[in-house]
Formats: sequence, C-alpha cells, structure tokens
Amino acid sequence: MSDVTGLPMVFTGDGLPERVRIHEVGPRDGLQNEKGTVPTAVKAEFIRRLAAAGLTTVEATSFVHPKWVPQLADAEELFPQVKDLPVRLPVLVPNERGLDRALALGARRVAVFASATESFAKANLNRTVDESLAVFAPVVARAKEAGLHVRGYVSMCFGDPWEGAVPPHQVVEVCRALRAMGCDELSLGDTIGVATPGHVLELLSLLNEEGVTTDVIGVHFHDTYGQALANSYAALQHGVTTFDASAGGLGGCPYAKSATGNLATEDLVWMLTGLGVETGVDLAALTATSGWMAEQLGRPSPSRTVRALSHKES
Repeated sequence: MSDVTGLPMVFTGDGLPERVRIHEVGPRDGLQNEKGTVPTAVKAEFIRRLAAAGLTTVEATSFVHPKWVPQLADAEELFPQVKDLPVRLPVLVPNERGLDRALALGARRVAVFASATESFAKANLNRTVDESLAVFAPVVARAKEAGLHVRGYVSMCFGDPWEGAVPPHQVVEVCRALRAMGCDELSLGDTIGVATPGHVLELLSLLNEEGVTTDVIGVHFHDTYGQALANSYAALQHGVTTFDASAGGLGGCPYAKSATGNLATEDLVWMLTGLGVETGVDLAALTATSGWMAEQLGRPSPSRTVRALSHKES
C-alpha cells in the first residue's frame, strides 16, 4: 500500500540506475493524435505545468507540414510562448524545411523519425527505409553544424501491423545508420505495443554487441497489451536511463486496433518511485496537471495512477 502522501513504499532494486530522465512526449506525440484541435494557449499551459512538475525534457511540438499533422499546425505560434522555460524542449523535424522552421524560432533540440520496417516507412513517410534515411542525413548534418542536439526515433522496433514480428538485427541496422549520421540519442519505439521483456532485453543486448551503447538509448513503449511497465522495468535492469512517457497516457497508434496509447508518465513515476529510482518529478503536481488536461479534452485520463490518486483526493 502507499503511505499518506500518496506515494508507494520504497524498496530499492539491486543494480538499478540511481536516476533516470523522463522524456515527456504528451504535448507532441499525445496531442497529435487528438481528433479535435487543442487551443494553442492550452498547449502552452500544459507544457508550463509539466515543467513545473519537475519534468526536465518536454517534447513541445512538431514541424511536420500542417497538412499531415493539423493538430500541431500552430508550432510557430506555440514554441515562442514556451521557449524560455528552463527545460529541454525538443521538436520533431521531418526534413530540411522543418529544420529551417525550427532553427528560425531558436530550437536547440530536434528529432527525426525513422522506421525499422519498409511497410511503415511507406505508410508513414511514403519512402523506403533507405530513402527516408537519405532524407534525414542532411537534416542531422545541418542540425549538428548548428550545435543542436539530435534525437533519432525508430518506430516499429518490435512489431509491425503489416510485417508482423520485426527481427532485432533489422532494428540494429537502422539504429547504427542514425548514429553514423550524427544522432546523439536513439528512441526505440514499440509503436503497436507488442514487445515483451525478453524481446526488449534481446534487442538491447544486440545493440550493445553492435556498438550502440546503452547510454545513448531511450525506450518508448505503448501499452496495447499491458506490457509497457514490464518492458520499462526490463530496460531499467539493462541500464537504460531515458524513458519516453506521456502525461496522463495521452496518444495512441492509429495502426494498432484497441491500442491504449503511450505509457502514462504517472504510472512510470509511481513504479520508479517505489524502486527508489530518482526522477525529479513531483507526482502530485504531475497528476494534477494530467487531470487538468483531461478536463480540457473532455474525458477522463487513461492513466491508472491519475485515476487512483484523483479518487483518493476526492
């Protein structure tokens, strides 16, 4: 049971990292999947509240063409409202035009979005895997020349709705290509939520064997089959210290039927707190923020922790 503060009892796990960094993706990956458009002022307030809750990395928006992601068409209006917050504010850039837009607004951290499978690369990027990597190469090169930090997302690392299970070596090839072109960090995406702990450990071990060190790896789990926390714990045991999560469990994957969305940041923080792993996040403040955002969206938060703590307070 938890104590009167609304936090779990702490039992430190052997051999686990002392501290991890949560890469909050709610304002970008979460809100881009909303059917309706969230007002810019609400998005800015969401980011400010997340920063105030102790999240040090908050992915703010995307500079993808508004035709493809209309929910984030206000990137030029939003970013100036939050750019001076004392936190990392990465933005997604799909090509050189997107990078130009990000640079013009003073962004210092950008991300590119690759695929481990041909089917998803074709569906999402309208290119082959190799063609998409060729598009990203000059983007990464220019970003590095400008002194920016570059993250490389790799989607469909564990399974693909068209191709089925994805061989780990296939993922490794894309990861190595992104590192070779200059990406500082990689995020391994379980886009349709089919990973299991053993699969996670196998991929992480193979990446290490092929020269991709754990310190540059982040993990991005979806909870379609209820495995996101188990997979996170497996990655934590391996030594991973960067975890993507979405406040209130916002977001999902249009390619996975019944997908329950991203791992909720609150659920991750609850587990890490119980393990004695520092996150720097104020769980009460984060829960309040997700509750507030759920009200803006007009529906309850899917996060189990948000629901439990909100019920406790009421």
